[in-house]
Amino acid sequence: MLILQQILRSPFIVFQIVPLPVKLVILLFAIVIHECAHAWMASRCGDNTARYAGRITLNPLPHIDPIGTIMFPLLLILSRSPFIIGWAKPVPINPLNFNDPRVDLARVGASGPLSNIGLAIISSFLVWIFIYLPMGEIKNSLIIILLFSVLINLLLAVFNLIPVPPLDGSQILSGLLPTHLAMRYETIRPYGFIILFFLLLSGLLWTIILPVVQILYKILFLWVGRGF
Repeated sequence: MLILQQILRSPFIVFQIVPLPVKLVILLFAIVIHECAHAWMASRCGDNTARYAGRITLNPLPHIDPIGTIMFPLLLILSRSPFIIGWAKPVPINPLNFNDPRVDLARVGASGPLSNIGLAIISSFLVWIFIYLPMGEIKNSLIIILLFSVLINLLLAVFNLIPVPPLDGSQILSGLLPTHLAMRYETIRPYGFIILFFLLLSGLLWTIILPVVQILYKILFLWVGRGF
């Protein structure tokens, strides 16, 4: 129990404990749910483009993006980064089909990160349940995997909210800005990947993401330290 308390209070250590294949499976599942959320929300807002493209599915193959799902995580692994994140193939949308194009664009953009926050909440709730179950040594392994799920989903949510194309934050911001400012903002889209790789290689990416993730983690686990 003492070891679990230490992990719960210093959660990023799970990135060193969880085996790489398990990390990749959880990451892929989180990314697939993220993209399904985009496609589902677009359909709710009147655009069935993603639905007809087969993107409302848990099958990972239609969601795989060569850069975001393969190259970016591989670069993180090869650079011995303690963290792994990525993204999937952008969901195809046609804003002309939306009921309210500008507002719905922001809704579709926000649905992905919100789905990851939802998965983080579910995983944290399961941690709380398993803490009290008499399951022997397997309990510790399950809790560590669930903690990794909490963190990877929070990382994905915060990462995707960065307002740099092609991340969801850019779509949300573009939908909220006045039209003339949104058009100016969209001019940076061709340089989005360059900006992202600069943030990664300079270390600024983690400087931006990790403090926010730590705050969200503490909110989810406010019960830690109260004598669980």
